[in-house]
Formats: sequence, structure tokens, C-alpha cells
Amino acid sequence: MRKILEDLVEGKITIEKCENIIKSNNILELDQHIKFDTNRKQRTGFPEAILSDSKDYDDLVTIAKNYFEKINEEKISLIFTRLSKKRFEKLEKDLDYLKEDFYFEYNEKGRILRIANTPIEDNIIKEYGKVGVVTAGTSDVNVAEEAKMILNEGGCEVLTSYDIGVAGIHRLFPQIAKMVEEDVKCIIVCAGMEGALPSVVAGLVDVPIIAVPTSVGYGVGDNGKIALHAMLQSCAPGIAVVNIDNGFGAAVFALTMISSNIKK
Repeated sequence: MRKILEDLVEGKITIEKCENIIKSNNILELDQHIKFDTNRKQRTGFPEAILSDSKDYDDLVTIAKNYFEKINEEKISLIFTRLSKKRFEKLEKDLDYLKEDFYFEYNEKGRILRIANTPIEDNIIKEYGKVGVVTAGTSDVNVAEEAKMILNEGGCEVLTSYDIGVAGIHRLFPQIAKMVEEDVKCIIVCAGMEGALPSVVAGLVDVPIIAVPTSVGYGVGDNGKIALHAMLQSCAPGIAVVNIDNGFGAAVFALTMISSNIKK
């Protein structure tokens, strides 16, 4: 980027040429049908992640191999979301040569893999502050763990408390009190069934709540739609709602809010 801008200032290239070069550098073509957005972190504050469950395994290997061969940065990482343990084990074996220089950090519950040249704990930036992540039940933990890893990757320290839903609401209050004491900047609340927990938490705290409906439930609540509708219909103000099981989206939204406040 610096070289391109220097050429523009020195009159070696026109504004139009500069624009075209920058645009072409945004997208890394890995093969005929895979294009990787290399500048997403500069634009949005968080790098592109690979949604794995909808891709052929060979495409995952192609992405990883080409990415680490063609990207030359001091700190580099690649995230695979919705990656099953079976696929992770195969991918780890096929990319074994990378282990000399890169860490493979796989969260089995969150089904998320991070390959990077620094451990994830080195990403934590004290100034970013802390984010709370809570779940109504243990069945929601996989979504919460996805969010947690993305938050860590983005620089936030995470406080978690799982299985504190309204079915045993006495469990909730001390955990929320602890998060308030720790000065969390927002709280991500994952819940299935009737999806009541985000409304309860929002009525107890003065920080933004990001509600994540999960596909936990049966009967009319099957696939998380009842939880989604309940969260959208919440009478508690200050709640943002993401899509069903979207721990990744909830984490990125939290990071966007926090980074915006830091820039101010």
C-alpha cells in the first residue's frame, strides 16, 4: 500500500491506475473459484473467516495452503468456522508442514480452528476491555464458544458463565454481578427454547446486550425460531439480535462496537 501511494505522489501512476491496483490487491485469487478478501481486517477490524461446513474439503486445503504461501505479514492468522472434529483432524494432518511456524488452535465445542503464527492469548489488548458471554443451558455452549474464540482473536478478554438460564434463575444473579464488577463492555447471551434469558439480563445491566437464539428446543420451538421471535419481541431495551446459532456474528458485532468507542 505504501509503495502504491508513493508512486501516486511522485506522479509515476495516475489516480485511476492507483485505484485499480488497490482494488486488485484486495482480493487474493486462490484458484478459479476461490477468492479471498485480504483487506477485510483493514476495512472492518476483523479478518475474513472461512465457513467450512458448506465447502468441499479440498477447497479448505487449497485456501490454507495458498493463504500462508501468498500472505506475508508479521502477524498472520486464518479462521475456519463450523469445522467438524473429523475434518479438523484430517486438515491438521494434511497441513502438518505448517506446524513448524504456526499454532493450530482448535475449539471442539465451538467447532472453530485458528491457524496463526502467534498464540491467541497474545492477541488480547488490555485497552479493548472485557466482554461477557453467557448461556441459558449447556446445549448452547457450542455457540458461546464460537463467539469466545472470535472475541479473543479480535483482542478482547472474555468472561464466560454457562448454564444460568431462567429455569434456575438463582444461578444468574451472582454471575451477572461479577461481570458488572469486572466492567464488561457488553454481554452476549445465547439461549434456545423460549429465549427469555437476554430480556432478563438486559433488565439487570446498563451495557449493550447481544442476543443469540440457538437451535435448541422441540415442538413449536424447533430450530430456534421461537427463541428468535421472543428476542426480537423483547420489552427490555438495549438488545441487538443476531441470527440463529450465529456466535460469530455476535462476536464481530461486539468487536465493532468496542473498536468504535476506542477510536473516539
